Amino acid sequence: MIKLINSLKNIKLTTNQLLIISCAYLTLILNLPFLIKASSAITSLENYNIYFLISLPIFLLSLTLFLQGFLAFRWITKPLLIFMINVSALIFYATVTYGIVFDYGMVQNTLETDTAEALSYFNIYAVGFYLLFGLLPSWMVYCVKLTYKSFPNELLSRLKLLSVNFVIIFLIGSIFYSNYAAVGRNNRDLISYIVPYKMFDASYKFVRNHYFYPPLKFQVLDTNPTIVRDDIKKHVTVLVLGETARAMSFSLNGYDKPTNQYTENQGVVSFSNMTSCGTATAVSVPCMFSRLNKGDYSKRIATAQQNAIDIIHLAGADVLWVSNNNGSCKGVCTRVKNQQIITSNSNPLCDGETCFDEALLTPLRVKLKHLTHNNTLIVLHMMGSHGPTYFKRYPKNKGLFLPDCQRSDIQNCSEDELINTYDNSIAYTDFVLSEIITEMSALAAKESVETSVLYISDHGESLGEKGVYLHGLPYAFAPDEQTHIPMIYWNDSQQTDFNLHCLDRMSAKPLTHDNVFDTLLSIMSVRSTTYSEKNDSFISCKSPSAIARIEINIESLLLTNLENTD
Repeated sequence: MIKLINSLKNIKLTTNQLLIISCAYLTLILNLPFLIKASSAITSLENYNIYFLISLPIFLLSLTLFLQGFLAFRWITKPLLIFMINVSALIFYATVTYGIVFDYGMVQNTLETDTAEALSYFNIYAVGFYLLFGLLPSWMVYCVKLTYKSFPNELLSRLKLLSVNFVIIFLIGSIFYSNYAAVGRNNRDLISYIVPYKMFDASYKFVRNHYFYPPLKFQVLDTNPTIVRDDIKKHVTVLVLGETARAMSFSLNGYDKPTNQYTENQGVVSFSNMTSCGTATAVSVPCMFSRLNKGDYSKRIATAQQNAIDIIHLAGADVLWVSNNNGSCKGVCTRVKNQQIITSNSNPLCDGETCFDEALLTPLRVKLKHLTHNNTLIVLHMMGSHGPTYFKRYPKNKGLFLPDCQRSDIQNCSEDELINTYDNSIAYTDFVLSEIITEMSALAAKESVETSVLYISDHGESLGEKGVYLHGLPYAFAPDEQTHIPMIYWNDSQQTDFNLHCLDRMSAKPLTHDNVFDTLLSIMSVRSTTYSEKNDSFISCKSPSAIARIEINIESLLLTNLENTD
């Protein structure tokens, strides 16, 4: 080792030579995912130009050298290259291992990730990967000795390097412009794989949007929402906010493994054609509760106006948000009572960092015993199936499908092991959901209380399909596994607002997170100027009296409902 260190220290390179070697490493090794995907896109064309294909790595290398050459000043050349290599190596690992790309959404998701979640990605494989592709090359750059010429000669040398690469970029761009433009237009996701520059661009935009734009004035969308319900009975709705659950893994939706054996006999309705607003919690959670729809959603705008939780609370409901998700409520519960599950080791359901979702049942039971309002909304935010440590999301005695994958480097598990582990987390979510329904059913039977439960996941998950793992891909090219999510509804037998048979018949209707705002207001019988009946996914199965209570003037829909409830 000492001889190797001494031999590296004896190597003398000019700044240009170090730039060429380092940029070649960045381009040809750490950008392999981009080169492979781009090459695949080119070769899939019916008649592709072989010279265009050959130009791709040359163009990227010249572009990298051109950019790095501008920043190669005497004292910062090595630190900057070492920084670039380390950042690129980490992104390289995430892309190769999980198929992750660092666009704006992923940068936001990463910066809002808590320590426990970040540590779940830490394993021996990750350490070895980083040592090989990040630390070792960085150490080599650090060890070599740079030789410098006089300032005029050094400047002239750099200008020559920049000029040569500019000419190469210009020539390739001129000759193959139409090819690059066509491939780029048809494969807009490709640019997200160029490291580390796409991440730098996304990081700049995130910092600009969050820290340099002046905060918007908070907008009150409705000053006087009201709940219009018969006061003879109290009403309690539990909204279970799922985490990383995909619809295709629910047996209620036709999956061939019994992942919903606990709720399948409890009279639930599963909406099998639901899609998410985003592919990560940081986007989906604030989006689904916002009055904004996916097409015009902006977190900056959404956080500066009332959301569905605010409207329901202002209407007079007692609202409690209980979170077992370390990622918090993403600002949605800021203006209502909220409670975080304590992850202390003294709780047998917790390991000091996270807790099993059964921990949510205790605060739920406490709240149900102390109802202070006629109308109550309880939001339970699950840890659900958050990866890559799926095996930590369920107790061992709830592992129904074996063998499972007891590790975080899930790409090194067999396909069956990985899917079994994820399915176990879904089955455990179903168990907890069943327990919640049981509690609500008992409350309705014992007291004069109308009860209902609505379960919605924030986004889905990839389990190695097409080489992609986890979630967070840009929505434009995210697979169905990350956007097709489950939604489940239950109410007690004395509920008269919704016809469950009707809901079951329309359960395959296409729905999105855009429907959550209005559906939630509808379930809580909130009359508000923010409510839109066209986005209420339950409106076609709501009883005529319930519709009349909130004064929706749609006579034709009332007639349709009468026919549906016959």
